[in-house]
Amino acid sequence: MAETEQVDPKAGRTVARLARQISAFAQAHGGAEGQVSYIGERGARIVLVGEDGGWGDLVAPSPELARKAVEKAGITEHEAFDGEFAAKVRTGPYEWTRMAGIQLGGPSNT
Repeated sequence: MAETEQVDPKAGRTVARLARQISAFAQAHGGAEGQVSYIGERGARIVLVGEDGGWGDLVAPSPELARKAVEKAGITEHEAFDGEFAAKVRTGPYEWTRMAGIQLGGPSNT
C-alpha cells in the first residue's frame, strides 16, 4: 500500500494565507528574502526583508508551516539573520526612536 500524507485543511489555509502575505510584501518591496525563527509555544516568526530594505514579520503556528509558506511564496529562506542578510535592513526614525526609548527605560508601546 502506498502511504498517503494526511493534509490538515486548517494548516493548508494557514500556509496559503501566509504565502499570500509574503508574496504581497515581496511585490511591494521589489522582492524579498526571509528567515524563520522558532519562538516557543507561539510558533515561528517569519522575518521578511525587501530588496528596498523595508522589513516586516509574520507569526506562524509552527516552524514547519512557516517554512512551507516561505517555500510556497517562492522567496529565499536564510538559515540565520546575520551577515549580508541583516545588512539589507533599512531602519527609519520610528525604529531608532523606539529602540532609544526602550534602552532609556521608556515605554515600549507594544
